[in-house]
Amino acid sequence: MRHKLLIFDAIINFTLGILLLLSIPYADQITGFMGVPAIEQAFYPSIMGGVFMGIGVSLVIESNRRSSAKAVGLGLAGAVAINLCGGVVLIGWLLFGDLSLPVGGTIFLWVLAVLLVAISSIEAVVHRRKYNH
Repeated sequence: MRHKLLIFDAIINFTLGILLLLSIPYADQITGFMGVPAIEQAFYPSIMGGVFMGIGVSLVIESNRRSSAKAVGLGLAGAVAINLCGGVVLIGWLLFGDLSLPVGGTIFLWVLAVLLVAISSIEAVVHRRKYNH
């Protein structure tokens, strides 16, 4: 279960990273496709895209680790922290920010926020079970 969760989480991070990195050459198309606010300067979104890619790589490393002797990637506790923080910040923007999004963008961001909180909740339960047995 732990391996599958980490791989699923890595896929989410890689997808977000690729979308953000595509904002460098295709800012208008990406934001239009997702229905999110326009990107005035692609620098910060592209840096965040790189961060998401790094998180994805470290999740894959951790998912393949079989012993403490191998390189350690991002474990479940780190994934919980990252996903929960990202999801909560996104929910904050959706509830209290004046984003003026089209319906498609609102749906996309709510699905993403719920997905981030849900995956972090499942990861927290799996992580807790590992250390309580």
